[in-house]
Amino acid sequence: MARRRPARVNNRTRKKKSSMLFKSDFFDYSLLFIVLFLVAFGLVMIYSTSSYTAELKTGNATYYLKRQGIFAVLGVIAMLVVSRIDYHWWKKWSLFLMYAIIGLLAIVLIIGTASHGATRWIKIGPIQFQPSEVAKIVIILYTAHVSTIRAARIGDFKVLIKVMVLPMVAIALIATENLSTAIICAAITVMIVFITSPKIKQFVGIGSIVVLIMGFFLMIASYRLTRIKVWFHPEKYASTDGFQTLQALYAIGSGGIFGKGLGQSIQKLDFLPESHNDYIFSIICEELGLFGAACVIAIFVLLIWRCMMIAMSAPDLFGALIVVGVITHIAIQAMLNIAVVTNSMPPTGVPLPFISYGGTALFFLLAEVGLVLSVARQIRIAKEY
Repeated sequence: MARRRPARVNNRTRKKKSSMLFKSDFFDYSLLFIVLFLVAFGLVMIYSTSSYTAELKTGNATYYLKRQGIFAVLGVIAMLVVSRIDYHWWKKWSLFLMYAIIGLLAIVLIIGTASHGATRWIKIGPIQFQPSEVAKIVIILYTAHVSTIRAARIGDFKVLIKVMVLPMVAIALIATENLSTAIICAAITVMIVFITSPKIKQFVGIGSIVVLIMGFFLMIASYRLTRIKVWFHPEKYASTDGFQTLQALYAIGSGGIFGKGLGQSIQKLDFLPESHNDYIFSIICEELGLFGAACVIAIFVLLIWRCMMIAMSAPDLFGALIVVGVITHIAIQAMLNIAVVTNSMPPTGVPLPFISYGGTALFFLLAEVGLVLSVARQIRIAKEY
C-alpha cells in the first residue's frame, strides 16, 4: 500500500504557488485614460475658443487646433516612450540636464524671442519652444535624484542648501521674465525636499527667503505691481489692464449652471483676447456652465489622487519623489490658472494643464506623465493564481 504524503507539505507547496510577489508589467490604464480625456477635451475647447480668431487672422478656422493636435500626438508618443524607460536611467543624466537647462535659460535672456511683451522663447528655424517649460521636468528629475542621495543627511541645513542651489539658480533665471512659472518651479523644489527632510523649521526659513526673492522680482517690474492694483479694482482699469479680467468674469457669470452650449460663447468673439490660452477656463464656464467647470476640476482632482496612489506605492524613494514633483506641478498650475481666471489672485500668465493652447507646455506635461507611468510599471503587486 502506497504511503500518503504529509498534508503540511502539500499545503506549503500550495501556499507557495498560490501567491507570490513579483515585478509585474503593470500599466496604469486609469491614469492614461484620465490624461487622454483631458487632452482630447482641451483640443475640443481650443477649436471652440479659437476658430473665430483663427479665421480672422489666418483664414483657417482649424489653424490653432491643427498646431495643438500635432503637439498632442507627439506628446502622447513621448509619454508612451518615457513610460517604457526605467526611471532610474534618468539619474545619470539629471546633473547634465540641470546644467543644460540653466544654460538655455541664460541664452533666453540674451538672444531670446519676445512675444506679448515677454522674452521667454528660443527660436531655431521653424521650431520655437520655452526653456522654462523644459525646466519643470528637469527640476523634478534633478531634485528627486539629489534628495534621494542625501536623504539621510538632508536635515542638515548645509546639505539642504547644496540640494537646492542649482534648482534655485534656474528658478531665479526664470523669474526675470516669468514670475508665475518660477513660483511653480519653486513649489516643485520645496515640496520634493519637504517630503524628504525630517525637519520642518528649516522650511520656515527657506519659505521666508523665497518670499523675499519673489518680492524683489515683484518690485523691479512695475507692470507686476500694476497687476496687483488691477486685482483689487479691475473695474477701474476696464479699458486697459483690467479689460481681460472683466471679460473673463462676464463669461463666467453668463454661463449659469449648465452654460450656453458648446461653441455658443459670446466672449470668445474677440471680446476676450487670447481666449484659447490662459483664460480658456472662463469660456468653459460660459459654454458648459458651473456644472462643466466643476466636472473639469473633479477630473483634475481624480488625476492628482491617482498619482498620489502611485507615489505611495512606488518601489523606492526616487520614484515616489518624481511622482510628488509631477503632482505638485499639475496641482499648483491648475489652481493658479483657475484662481487668476476667477480673479482670486493677481492676473498672471499660467496655462490650464492639458487644456490651454501651448505646444511646448503640453508636450512636456505628457512627458512628465510618462515618468509617472514608468514608476507605476515597477510597482510590485501580489497576484493570486
